[in-house]
Amino acid sequence: MTTDPRDGPQPASAPSSAPSAPASATLADRQAALVEALTAGRPVPEGFDGFRFEAARVALLRKRAGEVARQWPMLAAGLGDRWKQQFAAWAAARPTQGSLRDGWDLARELAARRALPAVAAAELAEREAAWHYDGTSAPRSRRMPAVRTAAGAVAVQCAGRVWLLRR
Repeated sequence: MTTDPRDGPQPASAPSSAPSAPASATLADRQAALVEALTAGRPVPEGFDGFRFEAARVALLRKRAGEVARQWPMLAAGLGDRWKQQFAAWAAARPTQGSLRDGWDLARELAARRALPAVAAAELAEREAAWHYDGTSAPRSRRMPAVRTAAGAVAVQCAGRVWLLRR
């Protein structure tokens, strides 16, 4: 076959440098293992420096604690100096569900253990009255009146407004 010089230079046939499907799956598997190890307490994947990995994991937990504190300010304030440590211990083996849901789950767990500070109990009762959250799906606003209690705090929701009743 002859080539026309006007067609320009023809590329040389070289082996493909694109990754094959199994190599891509292996990379995806390694990435998934890394994310699970960083966020859900799984073992450190092979080939990663343990010290650097732990530094990254701690940094992610601190970032997560800050995001949850913005959604749940009274929960963070009620725990005070213990907030970051308490949250990190709770979240270390749990993948994030988002800062609103993470704070909600932690507050419920603390309430069940009778370790929820009073200001955080009021915050939890208000959220429980205003929103429906079953612990698995995303929270959605309540349409009907509701009364909810949390660790001694009582909140009433009617017509989209929430009132906290003091004892």
